[in-house]
Formats: sequence, structure tokens, C-alpha cells
Amino acid sequence: MTPLARRAFLTSAAAVLLAGCGGPGPAKVSPERTLGTERTGSAAAGAAGHASARSAPVRLRIPAIGVDTPVLRLGLAADGTVQVPPITAHDRAGWYRHSPAPGQTGPSVILGHVTVGAYGDGVFRHLAELRRGDRIAVRLADGGTVRFAVTAVRTVAKADFPTDDVYGNVDRPELRLVTCGGPRSGDGYRDNVIVFAAPAPSAAGER
Repeated sequence: MTPLARRAFLTSAAAVLLAGCGGPGPAKVSPERTLGTERTGSAAAGAAGHASARSAPVRLRIPAIGVDTPVLRLGLAADGTVQVPPITAHDRAGWYRHSPAPGQTGPSVILGHVTVGAYGDGVFRHLAELRRGDRIAVRLADGGTVRFAVTAVRTVAKADFPTDDVYGNVDRPELRLVTCGGPRSGDGYRDNVIVFAAPAPSAAGER
């Protein structure tokens, strides 16, 4: 993406506030203009525990907060905003499929709910409790696992969603987990909770 196209993309994305827990994303643009690269062969991907060939995530584990969830594929809604997982009793996280797959160079984005209406707590209800260094494991469709470690947890007002920080290009595989947070506002929440994670070397006993 050229610098001019990227700047125009960010302007468009930042102007749209997604209803639900995902925050604004790459809105009203074609998938091929989505931020994030999909280059392969990254040494960082190898350190994360899996080769960087594109393979969709199918399961997400975050032991520190008791998350062990299947992962859906999410795309763009009819209005051009990023989809969020459906409101169901058996809440699941969802991977924005126009972002890089976990293990590829760029920010892979996974969304989840903090609450799911009458069903109660969502899969990411404890996301804000994560701390730097906590481990995250993403199982891929090809059977591999990519491992990350939390580098930062941020709570931001939805009106100030850091689009470039979440979707902007980076030179290694990274992971973003996004949900709602902060005080309730009407039927939703005022803020977004965003977890940033980078590749982590495999540790003995991990699977």
C-alpha cells in the first residue's frame, strides 16, 4: 500500500465506530486494502512456534484468564465495518480474516465480547486482567500453534480508538485482542480493551 493510500485508508477507518466490542476497524474498504502485511518467511514467526505460511486460527487459549475458545472467521458487514462474533449462549472469539493470520508478518486481529446480552459473560470478560508477559496460544487449521506474550493492555475510549496501532503495519508477527470495557453506556460500553502481543518462544510443557 502506498503512503497516500494508507493515509486515506486510516482516515476512513478512524471515522467509523463499530457497534459492538470490536472498535472501529478497516471500514468501507476492499479486503485487499486492509492494513497489515502477509509476507512469509519471518524469523519471528519461527520463534513464535510455527512457520509463517497462511493458515487460519481455529482455537485461542489464554491460560491466565481461563480462555479456551474456538475461533470463528469474521469479514466485513454489509455497511463495510468489521463484523463481530454473534451474540450466542456459547460465545466464541472471531478472527478478522482480512488481517494477517497468526504467525504471518503483521497484526492479526481477534475480536470477542465482554458480555453477550441475556446470556451473561462473554469469552473476553477478563481480557483487561491480562498483564505483560502472559502467554497466548493460537492453534491453526494446519495443526500448528503460534505462541505470543502480552506486551501491553490498553483501555481506550471508543471515540479515540487507536486504529493505526491496532491495524497498522508492523515488521513481525503480532496479535491484537479487542473487546469492550469501561463503564456501560446505554446498551453497550464506553471503551475498548485492547491487548497487544508479540511472538514468544516455546516453553517446555506447552502444547
